[in-house]
Amino acid sequence: MNTQAIDRPDAGKTHDIVKDYYGAQLQSTADLKTSACCDITAIPSWLKPLLANIHPEVLARYYGCGLVAPALLEGCRVLDLGCGTGRDVYALAQLAGAAGSVVGIDMTEPQLAVARDHQAWHAERFGFANVELMHGDIEQLDALALEPESFDVIVSNCVVNLCADKGAVLAGIHRLLKPGGEFYFADVYADRRIPPALRDDPVLYGECLSGALYWHDFLDLARQHGFADPRLVTDRQLEMLNPEVATKIAGFRFFSATYRLFKLAALESACEDYGQAVIYQGTIEGHAHAFELDKHHYIEAGRVFPVCGNTWHMLKGTRFEPHFRFVGDFSRHYGIFEGCGTALPFDGNPADATGGCC
Repeated sequence: MNTQAIDRPDAGKTHDIVKDYYGAQLQSTADLKTSACCDITAIPSWLKPLLANIHPEVLARYYGCGLVAPALLEGCRVLDLGCGTGRDVYALAQLAGAAGSVVGIDMTEPQLAVARDHQAWHAERFGFANVELMHGDIEQLDALALEPESFDVIVSNCVVNLCADKGAVLAGIHRLLKPGGEFYFADVYADRRIPPALRDDPVLYGECLSGALYWHDFLDLARQHGFADPRLVTDRQLEMLNPEVATKIAGFRFFSATYRLFKLAALESACEDYGQAVIYQGTIEGHAHAFELDKHHYIEAGRVFPVCGNTWHMLKGTRFEPHFRFVGDFSRHYGIFEGCGTALPFDGNPADATGGCC
């Protein structure tokens, strides 16, 4: 990647913008000027009972652009970066269960105070206490008392775009993940690089727009820091309903997207074809009929589903392995997996139910 292409904003300035915007300017989701940092998708049925167990004040001060709850979290150790008032932390805590644990980190004291104020309330509600809340900077994860390779899953929700040094965030995440662990996160991306003049606008930055990476720079940055094959799970183009904001960013397109990045040493830089396939057994709770690994891998139960070598590793070398049967090996190579490309990945279409790679 051409590292000179990304003009990194001043860390001190961006930290001050974020702390002021989320600690003082915003008191509820109603204060947001765009939907960029607020998820407007329909709440799935499985999430509704979890949200019903979360304190109303926590829900009222939630800012996130997606859902960050991948399947199979029971018993997992989970880290939430930029946890804010704790909505995702307390939802994930229920999914991890008494045998799992969730650590939430945030640098904004007023938001973290809300999460802490209701920590005992949630423990009583759940019937177990499995949440730890920490004040810290996610660009400096190595400065926190967290053991390397100690987390099964790391999540963040519309937070990485607010960081000045996004590479430092990814490096810290890779260090903390166990082999086979994943970073599952929702964030905002742009269809081109954002000029410095727009990044200095506190409203655009606080609204998760001018700090957004150009999507291809993100992919390069992820690969540079050990995540060889980023997988897009969902995406939607953002609508700019505020006239002032729309005028400032005219000519740019922004997308809210959820990606999953696996820490797997065996992943290759491209989707290579080894004639392999998987068969999903339908045994993941809440996913009896199909398992959606990403936007291009909607794997129906009982169906032989051709996959590239990277997808094989993502299922074989992770917590998903017990739920699949695996066909073939790496003894013969057939070239690149058909359909892999480099165009803008966001199109708003649902997952493809047929076989195929990214």
